[in-house]
Amino acid sequence: MDITPEVHAQLLEHQKNEITEYHIYLNLSKNPKSSKNQEILEKIAHEELRHYHVFKKYTRKDVEPDRFKIWKYYWISRIFGLTFGLKLMENGEERAQKNYEHLLETIPEISTIIEEENKHENALLGLIDEEWLNYIGSVVLGLNDALVELTGALAGFTLALQDTKLIALTGSVTGIAAALSMGASEYLSTKAEGTDKNPLQASLYTGVAYILTVILLILPYLLLSNYYLCLGCTLAIAVAIIALFNYYISVAKGTPFGRRFWEMIGVSFGVAGFSFFIGYLMRSVFGIEV
Repeated sequence: MDITPEVHAQLLEHQKNEITEYHIYLNLSKNPKSSKNQEILEKIAHEELRHYHVFKKYTRKDVEPDRFKIWKYYWISRIFGLTFGLKLMENGEERAQKNYEHLLETIPEISTIIEEENKHENALLGLIDEEWLNYIGSVVLGLNDALVELTGALAGFTLALQDTKLIALTGSVTGIAAALSMGASEYLSTKAEGTDKNPLQASLYTGVAYILTVILLILPYLLLSNYYLCLGCTLAIAVAIIALFNYYISVAKGTPFGRRFWEMIGVSFGVAGFSFFIGYLMRSVFGIEV
C-alpha cells in the first residue's frame, strides 16, 4: 500500500503513542493492591502493544517510547492516586481516537483499534476501587467548611483587629476548634448512617482537610505585616485551593469543573465580604481599638 509522507509521519506519531501507553499501563499494573485492577491494566497494556505492531506493519520502523511521559504518569498515579492518573490517561485516549478516525480509509485495522480504545474507557471507569475516594464527601465537608468559615472569620478579624499576629492567633484557635468540632460531627454522622464507611476514618479525613486548609489560609498573616495584603493573599490562596481541588475531582470523578468551582468561590467570597462588613460595623458601633 502506498502511503504519503504525511500519513507516514502521522503513523509514526501514533506508533510512538501506543508504545508509550503500553509502558504506562504496564508500570501502573505493578502497583494496584487489587488483582482485578492489575488484570485489566495488563490486558489494556498488551492491547496497546498490539496496536503498536499494527502501525509498525505500515511504517516498517521501530519507535522508542516517550520516557518522560511514562515517568510523568507513573508518579502522578503514585502521588495523586491511581484513579487520577488513569483518568488523565483516559482523556489522552479520547484525543487519540479522534486522531485515528482520519486514517480509516488508509489503514483497514484502524476501526478495530478505535473499538478497542473505546473499550479502554469503559474498562477504566469500572476499574477503580481506591479507598480514599469513598471518603471524598468527608474531604469536601472539611474543605468547604474551612474555606467558608475561615475566610469569613479572617476577613472580619482583619478589619476588627488590624494586627497580623493577633489575627493569626485568633484565626488559628478558631480554625483548630472548628476542625475538632467538624471531625467529631462527621464521626457521629457517619456512625448514625450505618454505611460501610469507617466513622473514625471519615472524621480524620474531615478534620485533616479542615486543618490543612486553616494552615494555608493563615500562613500570610504569619509571614507578612500588612493586614490588608495578608487578606488579599488569603483570598488568593482560597481561590487556588478551590481550583486545584475541583480540578482533581473533575478528573477523578468525571464531573464538570466550572459549576462547582464558581459555586464554591461565590459562597466563600460572599461570606468573606459579609464578615468584613460585620467587622467594620462592630468596630464603628463599639469604637473598639486594638
